[in-house]
Amino acid sequence: MMGKYQHKISFVVATKDRPQEMLSLLKCLETQSRRPDEVIIVDGGNNSVPENFVQSIKIPVKYIKFFPPSAARQRNAGLTFISSEIDLIGFLDDDIILEHTALERMLSFWEKASEDIVGASFNLVNHPSLAASNLKYSCLAEKLGIYNKKAGRVLRSGFQTMIGTADRTMEIQWLPTGAAVWRRTVFDTQKFDEWFAAYSYLEDLEFSYRAGKSHRLAVVADARYFHYPASGGRVSSFSFGKREVANRLYFVRKHTDLSILRCIFALGLRMLMSFYLFAKKRDAKYLSRVLGNIGGFKQAFLGKG
Repeated sequence: MMGKYQHKISFVVATKDRPQEMLSLLKCLETQSRRPDEVIIVDGGNNSVPENFVQSIKIPVKYIKFFPPSAARQRNAGLTFISSEIDLIGFLDDDIILEHTALERMLSFWEKASEDIVGASFNLVNHPSLAASNLKYSCLAEKLGIYNKKAGRVLRSGFQTMIGTADRTMEIQWLPTGAAVWRRTVFDTQKFDEWFAAYSYLEDLEFSYRAGKSHRLAVVADARYFHYPASGGRVSSFSFGKREVANRLYFVRKHTDLSILRCIFALGLRMLMSFYLFAKKRDAKYLSRVLGNIGGFKQAFLGKG
């Protein structure tokens, strides 16, 4: 089925110390009803994917080692290795699995897409339930512009609503890099912001929100995938809490159409939610996240922490 579509697609996968997940993803891509034209693996870890396995895959694979690891920098580096005939560039996390016909259906979408659509997400089937959703979806939170019931929106607070599992193909305002496809022309003028190099939380929100200001983005309902979060390569709850504040504030400050005051308020509410979950579940990771949030605020406004 390689000749059915006019578009040619390459996937960039930024990975670090997840060889088993990477092997599963490559096998998944090899058995797609329509295989990708090439895969670029940018590996920032010490535990490499076995070379003999990469060579055995029936897809052209370019395997690049990259140090120091950073998802944003690894993705930008991967872009430089894309073959000249490729016109669609996808990004995949190493711990996702596409349904057998997902890529075929994604390419069917692109065959009919208008030129002003520049990015499209695969549809996440097993989206986890949201913690404290009763608080997030309250009337007060919506009025303050902190959360919203509409999927895939970017609010004035700089917070984004989850896309969830779409029951129809629809337009959205941001795309996750976990499983998404872009027109190659987008990368003629922009790349992933490498400020997010330390921990690439929200780099996909920033990139896609920037692109979506002048173009259209979508989620393709019948191009489905599953996410099975890997345990490796994660930071501590404290470190995540700290970056949660720093990265969100950076995003809002960069995009002046957003509100820094609403962002601070939303971050405060997010911190209260974590404390509520700690009190309810007696799980220390939520308290650690709160302490990280406090450190993030101190660092952002006092230069300490």
